Amino acid sequence: MEPLISIVEDDDSVRAALQRILISHGFAVAAFASAEQFLESDQPYRAACLIVDVSMPGISGLRLHQRLLEAGYRIPTIVITGRPTAADRDEAIGAGVLSYLPKPFSEQALLEDISLALGQSDRQDPRLSRNGSASAVPQ
Repeated sequence: MEPLISIVEDDDSVRAALQRILISHGFAVAAFASAEQFLESDQPYRAACLIVDVSMPGISGLRLHQRLLEAGYRIPTIVITGRPTAADRDEAIGAGVLSYLPKPFSEQALLEDISLALGQSDRQDPRLSRNGSASAVPQ
């Protein structure tokens, strides 16, 4: 099965552009307008890489990453933002995200981060927590 890249981005045009770029490079893609939509889907079970915007209505991208970690999901995460700050970058990196990309970023930078993420993604079920038991994503 092809690795699935999940995109969580509230800006329709950015989400569509990311989806087009990734599909053109042969990736399987699922895109969501909110963290809530992502959490309600089956994507936390399937995603090999997560691309998430920092600032979104409702659950922020960083909070989504933290919820997934708390539930035992180890999905390599690339955080993107149109309003980069040192504090957000430090928080994201401290929380274990793979990359923090300020918009606009190059297609090459994104593809390099995805390649790194897919190399790091677990070969096991991403639902498995550290103790080996399946976890549900907290809503």
